[in-house]
Amino acid sequence: MLEEKWLPVRRKTGYIDWIAPCQIVEDDILAFAANRSDFNGALAQMMVGLLQTTSPVNTEGDWEDFVDSPPNTDLLKKWFAPVSDAFILDGDGARFMQDFSLAAGTECAIDALLIDAAGGSTIDKNTDHFVKRHIFNAMCPHCAATALMTLQTNAPAGGAGNRTSLRGGGPLTTLVVARPSRSLWHDLWLNVKPQSLFLEQGGDAQKTAAHFTFPWLADITKIQIAGGETQPLQTHPHHVFWAMPRRIRLDFASAQTGQCDICKRESTKLIHRYLTRPQGLNYKGPWHHPFSPYYETKEGWLPVHPQPDGFSYKHWLSWVVGTSHNKKNVQAASIVNYVERQRRNKTGALRLWVFGYDMDNMKPRCWYETRFPLYRLSDCDRATQKNFHDFVKRLIESAEQAIFYLRQAVKQAWFGDSDLRGDLSFVDKAFWDGTEPDFYRNLEKLIRQAHSENGINEDDSHFLISFGEEWLSVLAKKSLHLFNVDIVGAGAIAQQNPRRIAEAYKGLERNLSGKAIKTILQIPIANQSEDPGKQGKSGSVKKNPKTKK
Repeated sequence: MLEEKWLPVRRKTGYIDWIAPCQIVEDDILAFAANRSDFNGALAQMMVGLLQTTSPVNTEGDWEDFVDSPPNTDLLKKWFAPVSDAFILDGDGARFMQDFSLAAGTECAIDALLIDAAGGSTIDKNTDHFVKRHIFNAMCPHCAATALMTLQTNAPAGGAGNRTSLRGGGPLTTLVVARPSRSLWHDLWLNVKPQSLFLEQGGDAQKTAAHFTFPWLADITKIQIAGGETQPLQTHPHHVFWAMPRRIRLDFASAQTGQCDICKRESTKLIHRYLTRPQGLNYKGPWHHPFSPYYETKEGWLPVHPQPDGFSYKHWLSWVVGTSHNKKNVQAASIVNYVERQRRNKTGALRLWVFGYDMDNMKPRCWYETRFPLYRLSDCDRATQKNFHDFVKRLIESAEQAIFYLRQAVKQAWFGDSDLRGDLSFVDKAFWDGTEPDFYRNLEKLIRQAHSENGINEDDSHFLISFGEEWLSVLAKKSLHLFNVDIVGAGAIAQQNPRRIAEAYKGLERNLSGKAIKTILQIPIANQSEDPGKQGKSGSVKKNPKTKK
């Protein structure tokens, strides 16, 4: 695998090519170009993991030497050579991402390696409406290797004894990349730390035997006793990139010649099935993966997972900087924090590549992927950084307040006081999408202010008030437009209650100029005899007692 040309990439000309791992240093390669988005995410993580595992770079200065002048292919081959035994896909011994000693087990069709493949229950119930059965009946070894990496990295719940990934089923991954893209090498290298620092972040660096990093190089009992758990100190720190929760062995004995159903290339070793058994490595304890944000619970810090509402700017602060909001503390991924602290003056403009599966236990609901802009604040003083954080937090909290009011008004317009309810998540999505450009415009305004001579000063009441009023105007305009035009107003008037709609609209107007949302934005509040918005999210819209239903 380290010598074959099996990695699909896109060159600057738009040409799709297949390269060996050592060729990632070629400066005209922009990105991975697999036919599946989850494959591209897995390949990026694999190559960052391979560089982090093998790189001899020990200081930030040594790392910087390779940013604009990558190592040549011969040097990269030299880095990778000591781990070549871990990257053999077929053979009688150890195989990449496959159980070392699995000789018997349940036989599965090869498409079961794909997280979104129709499962047995789905097929039995004939509910494979969108992802059909028997689409991927054969994979070439290269796609099978990528599918293995993808599954082991994202492994969802899979029934009794079928373990989830080191970060749980379908983890959120955040990688730092250039804006605009410079080269694949540059994007991968941004996420590699000096070895001396990386080895301090978890695991036992004294466990230098190869199977403590690559668990498929020995029987899993060398790491975990039967029925036991795998804690960080039972492995080498590099193990986080090569976790193996699933026990799998590809069946090469029945391989045939033909076309791969994923990459559409011809292969003399098309794989149709594999063997599997439960009771793989059971990851428990304080694992801390460098690519995932973490949130705090009573049991400790846990990795963030994508949710049904997808990705929007409401996540920007948590995943880029980290935040404490609504009694929920979130830490940005450790590599994101590291780049911001140590590399922002060396790297140019950056983005955050965010991706992952939204899983409902073993069922994938959706693959989400986006890129968030990153802004340089490391050269600002701590007071300015704190004030920037507080300002952005207000933007997001006030947007959440406005969404609450909008959703409340839509419910009132459609259902009144009835107990009938429906899924109104589309209201939230429309609002977040509709206000996103304005959010980033305000963010850039804050960045410019942070780098100005005055910085961001909480005592500058003029800036504070004008900034808040401008954002409140955006929220109010979008909320009223969505209510009046895109949501409630889009329905046939003959099927709606005009009086109820008018009351809901007036209530929405009052709330959007009320005390609660202005308090969040620290906008002065004029004396009001009645302010329906003062109770915030926990309150309800007050009705005019003189108005009949």
